[in-house]
Amino acid sequence: MTRRHALTSIGMLAAGTIPTLAHAEPPVGMATIVVGLAAGGATDAAARRLAEGIRGNYAKTVVVENRTGAGARLAIQHVKAAAPNGSTLLLTPASMMAIYPHTYKDLAYDPVKDLVSVALVSTSELGYGVGSAVPESVKTMADYQAWIKTSEAAATFGHGATGSGPHFLGELLGRLSGVKMTQTGYRGSQPALLDLLGGHIPAVAAPLGEFLPHMKSGKIRMLAVTGKARSRFLPDAPTFKELGIALSDMTEWFGVFAPAGTPDKLVQQANAAIKAALTNTELVNAYGQMGMEAIWSSSADLAARLNSDLQRWRGVVKQIGFTAQS
Repeated sequence: MTRRHALTSIGMLAAGTIPTLAHAEPPVGMATIVVGLAAGGATDAAARRLAEGIRGNYAKTVVVENRTGAGARLAIQHVKAAAPNGSTLLLTPASMMAIYPHTYKDLAYDPVKDLVSVALVSTSELGYGVGSAVPESVKTMADYQAWIKTSEAAATFGHGATGSGPHFLGELLGRLSGVKMTQTGYRGSQPALLDLLGGHIPAVAAPLGEFLPHMKSGKIRMLAVTGKARSRFLPDAPTFKELGIALSDMTEWFGVFAPAGTPDKLVQQANAAIKAALTNTELVNAYGQMGMEAIWSSSADLAARLNSDLQRWRGVVKQIGFTAQS
């Protein structure tokens, strides 16, 4: 650079007119990621990390809105009714999309017709843990299966949403143990875990990441986790498969959806922004701290996975014979 060019650049900098590299404008001005579960849980935290990841790429501003109630159905109904302009997205566990259609007779949304698949963002194994309400002598799943036969109060467990995957994990465990379990649904896994820590409920079934923040306290004993192999997040916890209990395939996935009618161009732009976000090491590590494996998929692959799971869960729900009342 010549002295003349240098002085010209300095002058432009002082005047605030020095040219900058052009950046493409995000397709959306402000986007909201709606979550149907309580703040502080793994789903909420995953949504907030994702919001940071797509901010400036998909939308100038991205916020997270928690709309709890009715086992996350209210949040999905809200997204269903939102304008299909790309400004409203839903981040939800698979349960509300693949299981609820078989458990709620008057479900106010159709996961296939009323929503469009955008992208898969993560998966999580499920865990089954017990707390101080369970005698210290109960150290293994076999001990627990024997203990829940001792009283009706013992055969109870909590979970984050009635009709969800964790709910059915507890129901199926009871069935395989020869016990009729009594379930309690909460507005998210964290309220259930707080009752577990307080000794108000003996056991909780939840995505593995929901347990992790509480494991250092030593107040929760993880009896088993789903999955084909031990989780890298809790390597000391045995899998149901190791224990000979047929519950290993119950994995929860988390996906992003948009209102039906959202233009395909916006869906693909959101998908591309999510894909880029999931290549960020910080986000991947943050998901790992929540017990989640960051996994991206195309819109079409998520739609196919949803349809496959809808068929699979139809048989499971029929086997258990559970129907939600509200």
